[in-house]
Amino acid sequence: MCGIAGYYNWSERNVDDSSAIIGMLQLQKHRGPDDSGIRAFSLLTGVSSEVDVTHAEAIADLGCEGVIGFNRLSILDLSENGHQPMCSDDGQVILAFNGEIYNAFDFKAGLVAEGFRFRSTTDTEIVLYMYIKYGFDGMVRRLNGMFALAVIDLRKGTIYLARDRFGIKPMFLYQNGSFFAFSSEVKSFFAFPDFHAELETQRLDEYLLFRSVLNQSLLKHITPLEPGCYTVFSPANGFKTVTYFDVEQYNRQVSDSISMQASLLMFNERLRGGVERQLMSDVKLGCQLSGGIDSTLVTLAAKQIKQDDLLESVSIIFKEKQFSEEAYIDQVAIHSGIVAHKFTLESDYYLSAFKRSTWHFEAPLNHPNTIGIYLLSQRAKDLVTVLLSGEGADEVFGGYERFASLSSPYSLHTVLSGFKKHRKTPFRFFANYTDPSRRAVMASAFLNYETASMLRSDFSLQRAAESRQSCYRELTGSLFDRQVKYEMKTYLPDLLSRQDTMSMAHSIENRVPFLDNDLVDYSFSVPEKHLIARRGSIRETKYLLKKSAATVFGDTFAFRRKMGFGIPLRSFFSDVLFREWFNDEIFPGLRTRGLFDSRHVEYWMKNLSHISSHEIEALWVALSFEVWIKQFRVQ
Repeated sequence: MCGIAGYYNWSERNVDDSSAIIGMLQLQKHRGPDDSGIRAFSLLTGVSSEVDVTHAEAIADLGCEGVIGFNRLSILDLSENGHQPMCSDDGQVILAFNGEIYNAFDFKAGLVAEGFRFRSTTDTEIVLYMYIKYGFDGMVRRLNGMFALAVIDLRKGTIYLARDRFGIKPMFLYQNGSFFAFSSEVKSFFAFPDFHAELETQRLDEYLLFRSVLNQSLLKHITPLEPGCYTVFSPANGFKTVTYFDVEQYNRQVSDSISMQASLLMFNERLRGGVERQLMSDVKLGCQLSGGIDSTLVTLAAKQIKQDDLLESVSIIFKEKQFSEEAYIDQVAIHSGIVAHKFTLESDYYLSAFKRSTWHFEAPLNHPNTIGIYLLSQRAKDLVTVLLSGEGADEVFGGYERFASLSSPYSLHTVLSGFKKHRKTPFRFFANYTDPSRRAVMASAFLNYETASMLRSDFSLQRAAESRQSCYRELTGSLFDRQVKYEMKTYLPDLLSRQDTMSMAHSIENRVPFLDNDLVDYSFSVPEKHLIARRGSIRETKYLLKKSAATVFGDTFAFRRKMGFGIPLRSFFSDVLFREWFNDEIFPGLRTRGLFDSRHVEYWMKNLSHISSHEIEALWVALSFEVWIKQFRVQ
């Protein structure tokens, strides 16, 4: 993977020197340690010039009001021919590309026939010429892969910025009165002397419930470019954003006559195709193996394709056996003949890596297991440069328990369970639960109303959920399809951000075969009954994937209770060193800031063995938020 950074002066004033762009690149050097490049450009005159990356210098005499920089992690064509920013032969089109395009080489022969001459064997150069041939919209719609990219077309005086369909790769925009900037990482904006991280308090309620904010950030003036979108800028017309892909375009219309066996064969074929496309690499590649169904299927497919080639996996395990899937990891490794590397996550590492992980995540850590992925990537760096993971399968193929409850939302068990979690406000719970959009949205919330209100006395459920409810209400299809689309638009991008930032912290490229365009397209042709199916008295989620795993590893392996990637928070928080750190470094700021009710936080920390799981979640939210706001000096 790589890192992109750049900015453009609104006032059309020339860039004075290269200190800011060099600073932006240095702050995200981990994304691309192999090479760096900077190019100054003018949308007004059509000129551009390479700029020295080794030291800041005055560049006002170049007559350029914009500048773009790039850090490269070399994956394909490790030579200097892959240097970025990359320019067309006439120097009029500049490309900075972060990602991998798995169908890029399908277009190369046609481009050669059109007269394009290639200097490298990178997918980047193919994307550059695809833009010249097809235009930006035509190019971006043809790409199957993960990417964030910037195209500067000096012929048109235009800047294009884009992200892939599902938000695998990041792109952030920052705007103030004199310029706008774009970057793969928020921290790069600190390179500007007048940049200050300002908290957007109106989004705190949403953050409390969901640990993230939808298509926004917790900082003022900074927004992520939405997945499946590109933005176009020109001095004359300003910004225009285009949605080139939306999951709402999917419409599951399938024949009930399709057999389970036919679905199984087609799924295995499509998954194998997606994995095979993502095995392309000129550096060493391995698998991120949790022991769960999704990463197991990816690892199995990769080994079947590579056959006698050495394939290694990396995994996180725990001393607490109820959280560890080590036995399943071993089962997969032995059957597949791969070399499995297992690393134990312990409380002392969890504490030591908390701040470092937050620095790379650039927001309050969304999931406690984020630090586990940080450790996995850190240790993987000694073994491989590219990792394949199973991310995305739960959202695309209906893998969460909330999918199974869609067909019977008013079952006695479900309703009583809801009342138990909301025993202090049962009428509020039932009123919200009977609203289908609120029920769908709240299914992926981490806190309930009562616990969120304990953290913030003026907490508003309406304010917290309104943007997500609006998103859900725009979706069509069955309840199952709407939930799938909703999870892909709201829950999945946050998980992908976790994978990207934690892996890139250690210059590891993380690939997600379950989000291959063809595999996702295929998923909406699978009969719903093959994804959520009754097995005895249990309604199984992502049944098709479990059946695929069962054909190799048996029913006991495939149909076990879903563990996810749980973290023993109660145990870690109880560690003496963790308590000391909390009392000395975290709690004083949390109390002084007054954003959360410190009395409840203090009580929870002192009574870890007796508090509920919801209160443990709330403690995590408050703690991770304070670490972030302190580290990024958020005002």
